[in-house]
Order: sequence, then C-alpha cells, then structure tokens
Amino acid sequence: MPTEAAPTHIEVRDLTMAYGSRVIQRDLNFTVKRGDIFIIMGGSGCGKSTLLKHMIGLYQPAEGDILFNGTSFFHSDDATQQSMRKSWGVTYQSGALFSSMTLAENVAIPLQQYTRLSAPEIRDIIAFKLALVGLAGFEDYYPSEISGGMQKRAGLARAIALEPEVLFFDEPSAGLDPISSSLLDDLILQLANTLGSTVVIVTHELASIFAIGTNSVFLDARSKTMLDSGAPSDLLAHSDNDTIRRFLSRGQQTPGVHADE
Repeated sequence: MPTEAAPTHIEVRDLTMAYGSRVIQRDLNFTVKRGDIFIIMGGSGCGKSTLLKHMIGLYQPAEGDILFNGTSFFHSDDATQQSMRKSWGVTYQSGALFSSMTLAENVAIPLQQYTRLSAPEIRDIIAFKLALVGLAGFEDYYPSEISGGMQKRAGLARAIALEPEVLFFDEPSAGLDPISSSLLDDLILQLANTLGSTVVIVTHELASIFAIGTNSVFLDARSKTMLDSGAPSDLLAHSDNDTIRRFLSRGQQTPGVHADE
C-alpha cells in the first residue's frame, strides 16, 4: 500500500477535456502516487470514462497535460509514447475479448505485438497469467463458452501479460453480482500487490470504492470540474462538500446532511 512518502507516478495538470466546443471537465489537477489504487468517481455523465481515455492517450486534451514519472505523454515523441503504453495494462467493461479467438489467443496479443518471445515462451506466460486470475486450464475456451465474470478475468489476464506498471480499469464490476464483484476486488488487490502496479479504476460501486480505494478524485457534472481528491474514507468522514458526502453515503445519513435538504 502507498504511503505519504510514495513518489508521484501520474500527474494530471490543468487538464480540460472537451468534445469540440463542449467542455466535459476543466482545471483538473491531481496526482496518483506509486502503488495507489486510485478511484475516478462521480455521478453519471461527469466524464469518468473520458478522463480514463485521456489518461491512456486515446483522447487529446483541450488544455493541460498528463505526466507519467515526470514525463509528459502528449508532448513526447512516438517512440516514447509507445514505450509508455507498453508499461500499461487496460481492461474495459465487457472484457473486450475477441470472440473468434480462444482465451490463450487473446492473452497472446500483447506478447506477440511487443516482445520477441518464442511460441513456447508465450504459451508458458499465457498459462501463468490465466492461472493468476483463476482460469488455469481454460486456454482453449472461447469467450462465448465462459461466464461474464470469467470474461472479465480473461481480459485482466491479457492486461497483465506484460507485467504493467499501471493497470487501468473501466467499470470492472459492471454487470457482475455482488459476490463476483467482491471476488474481482480481491483479485485486483492481489494482482496489484503481486505485480507492484499502480491501479486506476473508474467505478461507481461503493463497495469497491471503500474496499480497495486508497486515493481518488471526485468529478462533478454540474460544475464541470473536480470537487476534491483523497482517500474515499477520508472524503466521506471529512469533506465539507454535500455532493461528495451524499454520493459516498448513497442514501445513508451522514453528519451535517439532512434528508430534506
């Protein structure tokens, strides 16, 4: 787990996100410490997934910058950007597996694209990564032959194929029942500790936010900017902002917030 002395791994600096003239969020400033499990949270339509897509370089900022280990992604040359991307693992809501490929073939994609490993070496890594996510022996299965929760785990196996420094998740628990969601949280914690990765997660699931989040940013759709950042438990206990406290209590009474407000 990160400490106060942990170095900054990711810095979002004066970031404005927009689709043409429509601003989604403005003036975002926050840091992700090395080893954080960092939660991007906020109400519907606030731009959580859009922020994640900026952080992995899919969208260009309207203003501002994002730095990894002190180096700007958007102001780097192609070779540097490619090197940065190799150190990231990304999973999506659906798992984003190729339906015509087996699980082994899906997990092999980054290994074939970014390494010069031999076929036997790749097979060994695939078996190991699938075993890490609880899918040992499922190499030859197709996505349609396994459950939704297993598909998400297979997507995670592909994301960790290259031993990433940073793991990005977009709503990892979407569509899962509470037990499967809790098991996925446990798996994310286990992998973060095993790999020593920094984790960035978009989620609105309170159970996940409090179970695994060590740091966070709260985005607001109305003001189109961040309202606060910090450990979710600290924000719930100490934030002066009613919007944050309502979101994190989700219907439960919190000190200083009245039901008729």
